[in-house]
Amino acid sequence: MPKQGKQKRKLSARERAAKKKRNREFMTIFINGRQKRVRREPTIDGIPVEEFIRRNADPIWLHQHEMWEDMEEQTNESQPTLPRGPRETEDDVPF
Repeated sequence: MPKQGKQKRKLSARERAAKKKRNREFMTIFINGRQKRVRREPTIDGIPVEEFIRRNADPIWLHQHEMWEDMEEQTNESQPTLPRGPRETEDDVPF
C-alpha cells in the first residue's frame, strides 16, 4: 500500500503576497553548504543604484553630493569636439 502524506494546500492571497514581497526583498545564497537569506542590493530599473547614478547624474549633482571621483570620469569621457568647417576634409591640410 503506498504511503499517504499530507496533501499540499493552496496559499491564501495574503500568504502569496507575503511570499512575493519576501522574494523581492531577499535572495538565497549558500554559505558553508547552508542556505542563507540576505537582502538584495537596491536597484533602479534593474540597475544597481551606484551604476544608475554614474550613468545619469550631471556634474552639478555629483558636486553637491560630494561624489568627486565620479565627476572626474564624467569630465574625461565627454570632451566636446570642435565641428569641422564646410571645406575642411581629412585630406586637406590648412597650412
